[in-house]
Amino acid sequence: MQIDPCLWFDNQAEEAAKLYTSLFKNSKLGSVAYYGKAGAEVSGQKEGSVMTVEFEIEGQNYVALNGGPIFKFTPGVSLFVSCETEEEINHLWKELSKDGKILFELKEYPWAKKYAWCTDRFGLPWQLILSESKQKIAPAILFTGKMFGKGEEAIEFYTSVFKNSMVQTMHKDPQTKTVMHARFSLGGQEFVLMEGQKEQTNEITHALSLMVNCKTQEEVDEYWQKLSAGGSTEPCGWLKDKYGVSWQVVPEVLAEMMSDRDPVKTENVMKAMLTMKKLDIAKLKDAYR
Repeated sequence: MQIDPCLWFDNQAEEAAKLYTSLFKNSKLGSVAYYGKAGAEVSGQKEGSVMTVEFEIEGQNYVALNGGPIFKFTPGVSLFVSCETEEEINHLWKELSKDGKILFELKEYPWAKKYAWCTDRFGLPWQLILSESKQKIAPAILFTGKMFGKGEEAIEFYTSVFKNSMVQTMHKDPQTKTVMHARFSLGGQEFVLMEGQKEQTNEITHALSLMVNCKTQEEVDEYWQKLSAGGSTEPCGWLKDKYGVSWQVVPEVLAEMMSDRDPVKTENVMKAMLTMKKLDIAKLKDAYR
């Protein structure tokens, strides 16, 4: 089982993937999948246009999706980058903040010698910090509004769902007892969670979802049931958990099928997937064959 961030763009998935892989070392572009007739009709995208682009940064897989203007990135979920040198953080800040929006200027703060928060030219939020970490980039969740005060509870929930999980660090506000900054791992992959202010309303959307790649139907069933409990389920393996965080529970074999060069096979798989909420591996394989 592996968890990959999925980034929802209007139609800039290829451009964004090329930018991100150019900025980070040990990065590469992966397979590309294209819209067939069924997917194009549902999404409003052009048939034959790019649907998804896979790419890798420092050993972490990402999926960039062209889904149209339905969902927009918000500070509710961002990508948290640990930089080893001032040269590195200065370079990333310059390139990622270009034509974007600055939330926190790059400078010294009480919690870091250098830190910054911006959205890039595509709207994707990034946090940069001068600090060493085992994992270069970690998805960072921000709880505000009605979720303010539920940070520690959420971390306990997530670490109970995934095997090989643990809380690494947690710093709490001495007055509100809320999570100022926590780093935890799920299945060996690192995540960050913070709580802002109750008065803020940084909605968490499907624009940055967490894709749980499962080897078996048993894994699909397990993670679908646990993550959707108290939340909501949607077509094609998407769900929102009880804290509003967006997930996709998908079989690993789906990416292989959707990147097949035979358009008839990929179209059949897409048609089958559009009839499902929780994905059924056997039915997807039957459609592929």
